[in-house]
Amino acid sequence: MELWHDRILVLDFGSQYTQLIARRIREAQVYSQILPCTAPLATMLAYRPQGIVLSGGPSSVYDKKAPSVPKELFNQGIPILGICYGMQLVTHLSGGEVVKSKHREYGRADLTIDDKSDLFKDIGKDNSTVVWMSHGDRIERMPPGFRSIAHTANSPIAAMKRDDHKRRIYCLQFHPEVAHTPEGTKILHNFVYEICGCKPTWTMQSYVETAVQQIREQVGKGRVICALSGGVDSSVAAALTHRAIGDQLTCIFVDNGVLRAGERDQVQKTLASQMHLNLRILDRTNQFLAGLKNVIDPERKRKIIGRQFIKNFEEESKKLQGVKYLVQGTLYPDVIESVSFKGPSATIKTHHNVGGLPARMKLKLIEPLRELFKDEVRLLGKELGLPDEIIWRQPFPGPGLAIRVLGSVTNERLAILRAAETIVDQEIRSAGLYREIWQAFAMLLPIRTVGVMGDQRTYENVIAIRAVTSLDGMTADWAKIPNEVLGKMSNRIINEVKGVNRVVYDISSKPPSTIEWE
Repeated sequence: MELWHDRILVLDFGSQYTQLIARRIREAQVYSQILPCTAPLATMLAYRPQGIVLSGGPSSVYDKKAPSVPKELFNQGIPILGICYGMQLVTHLSGGEVVKSKHREYGRADLTIDDKSDLFKDIGKDNSTVVWMSHGDRIERMPPGFRSIAHTANSPIAAMKRDDHKRRIYCLQFHPEVAHTPEGTKILHNFVYEICGCKPTWTMQSYVETAVQQIREQVGKGRVICALSGGVDSSVAAALTHRAIGDQLTCIFVDNGVLRAGERDQVQKTLASQMHLNLRILDRTNQFLAGLKNVIDPERKRKIIGRQFIKNFEEESKKLQGVKYLVQGTLYPDVIESVSFKGPSATIKTHHNVGGLPARMKLKLIEPLRELFKDEVRLLGKELGLPDEIIWRQPFPGPGLAIRVLGSVTNERLAILRAAETIVDQEIRSAGLYREIWQAFAMLLPIRTVGVMGDQRTYENVIAIRAVTSLDGMTADWAKIPNEVLGKMSNRIINEVKGVNRVVYDISSKPPSTIEWE
């Protein structure tokens, strides 16, 4: 069990905002860790947390299977912050009364602060601030020993606390973690600093120092391979491992024939020449495209590509003597999803990942990024000296263009899509939107439409453009790209890409849609 300096535990009761709470605390340079609310008390205490946050959630404390925590948690002397459902649970378990609200309170509310001693220190001009409410139950009667410290017109007890020699418990009916609570981050920082006494030691510099030491201890004199895609996650994982063990690391990049234009050359230039990584490039274009011939179903595409990757890594690892470890760019959201209170999500798509390799190849895993969110990975990349073109690279799916060529994957259709994708990328960059957008890309649809070019009838392909904004890819909204930028993309694609006579723009959010179409 790794202990990163001071630590705040966030107990997940199924809130859509649980990750956001953890991110906000990390923004204060204090390490936060999410655990399911079902974790045993002994497990929680083993982490020696400086404080514990109880997240919100969709349940009512009176539901038959309402999530809960052991009452003994409140007697450990550890500061606790209950948010929304967390507040109601504290009330319910501590002898107070929770009732159904006559009117569900959702949205903006004006909070009047009655006590600015600690949690609300330096919050609110004239003792008032704006907060975001989202609850159907309310506190009718506080538990013994608690007192109200803030109220709204609809919630007489919008915040409460018990701060004595036995318990240090603070509760909020509103959500401080969301952007709609303008001073919410400051409230969380007050909890972390003023109440829990944490110090801001969670930095990427300290992360590098600790991770390098751990990798060296784990690897010893063993050999390590890294499945390198050229994306930010695998590149940062490789750079961090390389700093720790140098030439004991060999990176393997597989050209699978469904990469974007110039991608292989960029990886070789940046990661081998500039970063001096020991890089092996395998050209397996024919092998992958032969496996994808006449395959339409996207799940089959993903599985075929996954199997081919496994085959190539198996073959290559046998050529290297003494390989015992495999580096993966697993991120913290991947870890969280596997232990979420709600349980693992239903399989919407099979995600291409080299996670299938260890069991087949009997390699031990090195996952140096498993503590980090995506934005922290970018900060780590900057700390390691990676170039901006790697750090700020937009996510690219493991199956590559195979799932952006909807329908059959052929060299001809890939060429059309590569040309269109290049134009989308160029225009997004030219408009200064590249860092604002989570992903922007083109797709070749399996349909043709009638058009007119040079007074002649055409019957050609359709390109769909997809661009979304997001924090972590788990939810996303379609990007509001200016019309003139979209128009320029469309004109260039139709005029410059042979075989295309129509361009459309996807304005779906996630959920209900996924970011990739396949």
